[in-house]
Amino acid sequence: MNRPKEKKQPYFQFASVDSTPRGLSHSVPLWYGPALLGLFCVLSVVLLFTVNTVPILRQTFPSGDLIIGPFQGAHSISVRIFIVSFFISYSVFCHANPFKKVLMGLDLCLSFAVLCLALDLTTILLDLTIDHTLPLTAVAILSGILGFGVFSAKLLERGRMPASVPMTIDTTQNRQTLLRVAVISVYCTWLAIFVLNRDFGVVEALRSNSLLGGIGPGVFLFLPAFFAFLFLGGLVDQALFRIRTFAPDISVVIPAHNEMHIIEKTLRGVEAAAANYDGKVTVLFVDNASTDDTVAVVRRVSAELEHADVRVLHEPRPGKANALNLGLSAVETDFFVRIDADTIIQPRAFLRGMTYFFNDEVGALGGLPLSPGGGLFDRARQVEAIVKHGMYSVGLAAINGIVGVPGMFVIYRTELPRQLGGFAGGMNGEDTEMSLRIGELGYRLIVDPEVRFVSEVPRTYAHMREQRMRWFRSTYHVAARCRAVVFSSEVSFRGKIILPYMLLNSARRAMMIPLILFGFIEYFGEFKTLDVLQLQAVLAVILGAPMLISVLALIVNGYFVQLLYLPEYVVFRLLRSYFTLESNLSINLKMSSGSMYADVNAKAQTIKRRKGEPVRRSEA
Repeated sequence: MNRPKEKKQPYFQFASVDSTPRGLSHSVPLWYGPALLGLFCVLSVVLLFTVNTVPILRQTFPSGDLIIGPFQGAHSISVRIFIVSFFISYSVFCHANPFKKVLMGLDLCLSFAVLCLALDLTTILLDLTIDHTLPLTAVAILSGILGFGVFSAKLLERGRMPASVPMTIDTTQNRQTLLRVAVISVYCTWLAIFVLNRDFGVVEALRSNSLLGGIGPGVFLFLPAFFAFLFLGGLVDQALFRIRTFAPDISVVIPAHNEMHIIEKTLRGVEAAAANYDGKVTVLFVDNASTDDTVAVVRRVSAELEHADVRVLHEPRPGKANALNLGLSAVETDFFVRIDADTIIQPRAFLRGMTYFFNDEVGALGGLPLSPGGGLFDRARQVEAIVKHGMYSVGLAAINGIVGVPGMFVIYRTELPRQLGGFAGGMNGEDTEMSLRIGELGYRLIVDPEVRFVSEVPRTYAHMREQRMRWFRSTYHVAARCRAVVFSSEVSFRGKIILPYMLLNSARRAMMIPLILFGFIEYFGEFKTLDVLQLQAVLAVILGAPMLISVLALIVNGYFVQLLYLPEYVVFRLLRSYFTLESNLSINLKMSSGSMYADVNAKAQTIKRRKGEPVRRSEA
């Protein structure tokens, strides 16, 4: 007797229209990444061999890199050859027709060449005028930063991006932000000098074993101290915000698409949090074109809840932003909580989170996501979340530097998303876009690590790949939509420092694995003598000072057991870098490079809002 074949689950059962926003991105074949890395290795070998063996090139570029002019000392990696090899490789595999690929490659390489030439001419001018030349290591570092900047800028220019939106930018907090940054920087500089003048034998030992990647002990001491003091400042701010209890009625908006496997746990979590909260809790469950039994499960469970009232709404148009906006339109309370359908909040989440909103300066609040455990990536993801949300976000809040509060769990003042026109659709990062614009209105963004929730972690490689490609692509989507905060004449710390840094860091992360490969090619190919190219410079890309910051983040948050997960986190960071590269390959390119730098807010009025004064609707 023949048994009927079981119906297999689709490979991308977790995917949705938000996985690859139409017109802006596309799916990337699995073989593209390895093929790009293979081509990159071939190009690197060819360029290194050519520059180091052809007599005229060897004479023109005595450093072994594409650098002209005088210089001091030596460097570890031929950064410019690396950047050019990567640019060409990316252009071959980017999503475009052959003509667009050529234009992208030329734009990348020529723009980088012009900037490097300007740097070299500056070095020559310094040598001729004041008889001083830059160290080759400094030239290499600056070249790398220029390469990262060119790559992120050209993706913004030539990539198909969401349309920009005019923004209201509050500048009233700039003085306080700059004062805090200046005071902490001066103190940490003094601390680093003070320690160095005594004994830094331990630091030198770490440096010699690649843990610092060869960076100077002073830099090593400054960075952890800087983030530690920012963290302490963020904790003090949070304590001041929580001086009063506050428990108004709230709404909970839950958008869901095919979440029947977990939605009961999500609702039970809301029920437990509502039981510990004095205000009334209304759940607005928004079914977003589900094709499974999600709604049936919600109706069954909601009948059993005692502390949370559940309303079921239906949004037939696919897309999380559509579901969120329908939920937002139904909110009747002054505050609402947005949570993902795969997020299980802990019992004190509402109780602690809402206390911040007694202060009318707070516009949005997030917390610390916990991993459910048992999955392939759960332990590494937990370290990642603690480092980002448990330390960096707390510290950045002290200097108005938070860009995004993740949409897994966010509490909003209802008036703010409404004034801003609701959540942006057809792009990735609608949660980051919303919180960034709220922050630029002059409201404080807070991330409290004590507001905790369990958020689903992908259990398969395919699911993790889909998630991270969305997340990493959102950096460019948000920067393009909110480019006014970067390129307008109005200055905010978030717009002029943090968001540009995020773009540079995205480019750096996309190039991390190619850089590691390039370092090993130079090392084992003996394109540089072993006394110049230290293996620790290559290993530092994998380890380095960021790992020591991770240790600090785990300790100050009391997650000592998670220190054992650091080796997994090292591997996860590499995988994360690979997904960033694939995410950049998924961006659709256009023929021309439209201007990203015009001041779209040239005619906008900058608000000078007093503390406690709400933003007027016409200004937002």
